[in-house]
Amino acid sequence: MLIAASAYATIVRPLQVLVLLGVILFFVRVLSIATEEMRPPKEESGRRQRRRALTLAFMEPEAQAGERIEIANPVVLGRGAPSDIVLDDTFLSTQHARFSVDDGDLFIEDLGSRNGSYVNAEPVIHRTQLLKGDVIQIGNVILEVVR
Repeated sequence: MLIAASAYATIVRPLQVLVLLGVILFFVRVLSIATEEMRPPKEESGRRQRRRALTLAFMEPEAQAGERIEIANPVVLGRGAPSDIVLDDTFLSTQHARFSVDDGDLFIEDLGSRNGSYVNAEPVIHRTQLLKGDVIQIGNVILEVVR
């Protein structure tokens, strides 16, 4: 009996202490990760370079090819007077599409036009984010998103 007690004291007891220590370290790590995740995000440093804003470049009609539209505030493109950019195209609605910038990202929104708006040949159903290289078709007008 004395041999069994001494084996317990010399082998099992240190293993129990090691397991307990491992469990404690695990919970300390979980708590540190949880508190880090709960902190508000740090402000971006001033060293981060601001990327150039996306702009729209006319591809068609050929008379306007190469012209660029910089979008800083919401801009409505259409055939009629309430639009910010008026184009002579019978396939455009009076107010056809709205371009806007949200947190540095460029978006398009079709304003219920009869002929629709398309990004990369896909119809614009809802507000859609535009990326560099996207091709937009609104009536006979074709625009490309560039920097």
